[in-house]
Amino acid sequence: MPLHAVVDRVVDQKVLDERAPSVGALFRNRVRATPDAPALQHFKDGGSELTTLTWAETDAVVREWAAGLVSLGVQLEDRVAIASTTRLEWIFADLAIICAGAATTTVYPTTIADDVAFILGDSGSEIVFVEDEAQVAKLAERRADLPGVRQVITLTGQSDHDGWVITTDELAERGREALRATPDLVDARIDQLGPDHLAVVIYTSGTTGRPKGVRLAHDSVVYEGAVVEATGALTRDDVQFLWLPLSHVFGKMLVATGLQLGFLTAVDGRVDKIVENMGIVRPTFMAGPPRIFEKAYGRIATMFAHETGVKRTLIDWALGVGGQVRDALERGEQPSTLLSLQHQVADRLVLSKVKERFGGRVRFMVSGSAPLNADVAKWFGSVGLLVLEGYGLTETSSGSTVNQPFPGSYTYGSVGWPMPGTEVRIAEEDGEILIKGPGVMRGYHNNPEATAEVLSEDGWFATGDIGRIDERGFVYVTDRKKDFFKTSGGKYIAPAMIEAKFKGMCPVVSQFLVHGAGHNYATALVTLDPDAITAWAAANGMSGTSYAEIVQSDQARALVQGYVDKLNDDLNRWETIKKFTILDHDLTVEMGDLTPSMKLRRRAVVTKYMDQLDALYEEDAPLVSEG
Repeated sequence: MPLHAVVDRVVDQKVLDERAPSVGALFRNRVRATPDAPALQHFKDGGSELTTLTWAETDAVVREWAAGLVSLGVQLEDRVAIASTTRLEWIFADLAIICAGAATTTVYPTTIADDVAFILGDSGSEIVFVEDEAQVAKLAERRADLPGVRQVITLTGQSDHDGWVITTDELAERGREALRATPDLVDARIDQLGPDHLAVVIYTSGTTGRPKGVRLAHDSVVYEGAVVEATGALTRDDVQFLWLPLSHVFGKMLVATGLQLGFLTAVDGRVDKIVENMGIVRPTFMAGPPRIFEKAYGRIATMFAHETGVKRTLIDWALGVGGQVRDALERGEQPSTLLSLQHQVADRLVLSKVKERFGGRVRFMVSGSAPLNADVAKWFGSVGLLVLEGYGLTETSSGSTVNQPFPGSYTYGSVGWPMPGTEVRIAEEDGEILIKGPGVMRGYHNNPEATAEVLSEDGWFATGDIGRIDERGFVYVTDRKKDFFKTSGGKYIAPAMIEAKFKGMCPVVSQFLVHGAGHNYATALVTLDPDAITAWAAANGMSGTSYAEIVQSDQARALVQGYVDKLNDDLNRWETIKKFTILDHDLTVEMGDLTPSMKLRRRAVVTKYMDQLDALYEEDAPLVSEG
């Protein structure tokens, strides 16, 4: 059976064939089609009340900013950078850059000054939008190293005395003057853009050496939105809650999907407010990395585990009924009449209360950027929250494969079918996943050697991931090629799958890093989720104890050891975790342990905690089990 045989039955090929020639045209088309429809929401001044803008209101801001950029001398495909957290103004700036004919260079706001200087210099960015005074200070610190940056535009701060820094109000005023002189200024720039013009340069986080700038064309960005509409996964009536870093390809493509379909997007980048904000926004879908789902699962599963008596029996029964419905839908079947009646009762008494934590209207959520354990996804499925796993990289414009939100069109543990128009194959020699399609990058900026290493002349991109494709066309990612390691006994271990498996078993874990290259057994570095382990401690006689004391206690170690023993029961002998250590603190983005999209920086963490890992190979370190 051809790879796309199942998918093609529900694809609106016309949407793909007639997609907009550029992101600028896509935005303009949306404004013209639904000017008075709600476009964006945000929490004004960091409060709890949502403010809504229509597409016409969004367009008014974007056009002034875009014209302001043109008045500053921005030309076609010039790079303009954005260094900011996820917020409404990030989207304004990005659309303004595009509508001025330029290309956006994304900069994570947590990037250190040295790397910021490299990214701005390597990309040739002459203008930089920055979020606040802290970002201005970072640029000012390295101003001598940034001769090409001639203008800084602050989203929330103040202008400076020499005119190097201006405000968005000043940018808008320049734009209004330019539009009074040339009313069609912005439209003329949009009309110049075509599918192959540069839309964005996104620098990969890079665990070794300097980050590489991924060049994505307009067609790559437009394709990502068009393919979602073509499959029918989302409609104009949906509501998105967007908190992901917009400097990351995943977040940026979710914005493009909103432009394509015209649904409402609520924007707020405060990670600590995700659950609270979902209750206010009440979205129909949301996307995020596995850590978000693992954390929510850990918190709720721990609460359930502490219940006793009739209440615990009712919870177990409800989850069991939900699991039966979940399995039927995964098979593409409708639940029987009896099961449907039981499910109505289970939903009213237990399951709906979990769904209300996420706003009560979620149709599905998407997990990407790292492996999600199938058991975690199935747990969400049992409470009626469908979590669909997808797969892609910055170099493939994020979405390359995804499970679809229709019965029989998703399989837990897989990353779904290839997107229509995208081809996926597995390299015969080593099992590497290869991708070809409109989303694939045009190359690395100023780096033809690195481009040639991963991109063939006929357009196939070598992902660096190992995987397989089953008989129905579902793609499975088994590990990162570069993360595989060999023990001194000659056995290969794929750490990511073991790590994801453990996170699906242990509701109090935050991070679990498997280590052991060149050693005769595998070990693990463990951190525990502050919320989940504190709740567990309160129920186990340690209420009021500090986090550091809890995680270093004998009781916490015994708890983790129990789950490690359970994990080892499901592993090959050479994969089993013989020893582990629990850190007295969690890993964070701020400390450089995680990427802004919450992926583990494996090499950085191993280097940072090498002493603790080396200690696990000393003779007096206690064994977990004999394996």
